[in-house]
Amino acid sequence: MPTATSTGLLRHTDASLPARVAESAAAADGVLTHREVLAWLENRRPHHAQRVRRIAFDELAGWGFDPATGDLAHTSGRFFSVAGLRVRSDFGPVREWSQPIIHQPEIGILGIAVREIGGVLHFLMQAKAEPGNPNGVQLAPTVQATRSNYTRVHGGRAVPYLEHFAAADPRHVIADVLQSEQGAWFYRKRNRNMVVAVGPEVEAGDDFRWLTLGQLHRLLHLDNVVNMDARTVLSCLPAVVDPAAGSLHTTAEVLSWITRMRTEHELVTERVPLREIERWHRTDTAIAHESGRFFSVVAVDVQAGCREVASWQQPLLEPHGTGIVALLVKRFDGVLHALINARVEPGYLDVVELAPTVQCVPENYRHLPAGSMPPYVDLVRSRRPERTWFDVELSEEGGRFHDARSRYVILEVDEGFPVRPDGQFQWLTPSQLTVLLQHRHYLNVQARTLVAALRALT
Repeated sequence: MPTATSTGLLRHTDASLPARVAESAAAADGVLTHREVLAWLENRRPHHAQRVRRIAFDELAGWGFDPATGDLAHTSGRFFSVAGLRVRSDFGPVREWSQPIIHQPEIGILGIAVREIGGVLHFLMQAKAEPGNPNGVQLAPTVQATRSNYTRVHGGRAVPYLEHFAAADPRHVIADVLQSEQGAWFYRKRNRNMVVAVGPEVEAGDDFRWLTLGQLHRLLHLDNVVNMDARTVLSCLPAVVDPAAGSLHTTAEVLSWITRMRTEHELVTERVPLREIERWHRTDTAIAHESGRFFSVVAVDVQAGCREVASWQQPLLEPHGTGIVALLVKRFDGVLHALINARVEPGYLDVVELAPTVQCVPENYRHLPAGSMPPYVDLVRSRRPERTWFDVELSEEGGRFHDARSRYVILEVDEGFPVRPDGQFQWLTPSQLTVLLQHRHYLNVQARTLVAALRALT
C-alpha cells in the first residue's frame, strides 16, 4: 500500500498529468482499501444524522413570499429564490408553458483537492449529508459551497479547505471551468468546477479521506454514493486525448453543429412573478402543477449535527417520478463513440447544451399524444443485460432537490442501429467530449455524470 508521503506539488503545465490521472484510475486501493472507505462512510452516517421534516410555508424562518410578486425568497436577498418563468420553444412536444424555477445568480465553488501520496494521485473527498439526499451521507467534493455559504451569510462555521480554492495559485490549478446545472429547474445556474493540487501539509479531517481515482470509479457503480457535485468535477479531470483519432466528425464539424443548433432553435424565456404562472397552485405546504406531474416546491425544517449551522429551514424542489438518463454507445472501426443529444432547456444560458441520448422522466409524457415520448426511451427500458455497461441509480444535488433520482445507463447498441435524421443527435468520441469539457456550457450536468461513468469503465 502506498505510504502517505508526497513527492511534489502538481502543476497544470505538467505534460505527464493525464497519464498520472490514468495511473490513479488504475489504482484499486490507496491509503485506504475499498472496504475501509465503505466502513468510513458508514461510520460517518450517525455523525451526520439529519432530521428533515416537511413544514408549512409560513413556518419557514427567514423566508417569505413577496407580497407583490409571490416569489419565494430569503429575507437576506441571498442564497436563492423561487420565481416564475414563461417559456416558448420549438423543441419537444410542448412549445409553450409556465413553471416555477430556482433563481440563484451567485456562482458557487465545487472543488476537489489532489495530491500525490506514495507516487499515486489521491483526491480529497468529503462525507456530506444534504437534506434532499435519498440516503443521507454521500461522497462530495472537498469544497461544495455556494457564495452565500462560504461568505457565511448564515452566520455559521467556515467552510473547511476553502482557502485552497478561493485563493488558488494558478500554477497548481488542474481544472477550473464554469459549468451549468439542471436547466429544467435552475435559471442560468453555474458553478465553478475546480481541481487544485495541494501539498503534504493538507491533511484529511474526520469527514474527509484521500482516495485514488480508481476507488472513486468503483464507488460510482454503487447507488447514491457519489454525489452530483463530485461527479461533475471528476468529469473535468484531464485525460489522454486525441480528438482526431478515429472520430466520425472533426472538432470543427462538432463545434459548427453545436453553433447551428444554438442558432436554429428558438428559446424565449421571460421571468415573471411566481403568482402569475398558469396552472400552478400554491397551498399551505406546496407549489404544485394542477395535474400532479413534473415537480412541487415544498418547505422543510432541517436539524443537523455536522453542518456550518445546526438547524435551518428552506424550500426544496421535489420531482415527481424517477428519471431515465442514458448514453448509447457504439464502435466505429474499433473507436468508441457516444450518441449525444443537442438539448434545449429553459434555464440554459446558451439555448442548447449537449445532453445524454435520453434524458427524461417518462411519467411527464404519458398525458401527451402518441409519439411524444423522447426517442430511444423504449430501447433503454428494454435493455439487455449483456449490452448494459453501466446501470446505477444516482441522485441529483440534495441541497436544492428532495429525493431527485435518475437511473443512469450506458448501453451498447447493435451494428445496424439507426440514428434519427433530424440532426439533433451526433456520435462523438470520449476524447471529443473531454475537449469540450475544458470549456463552459457545452455538456450539461447529466452528460458530465455519464462522462465520469464512461471513464470509470474504460
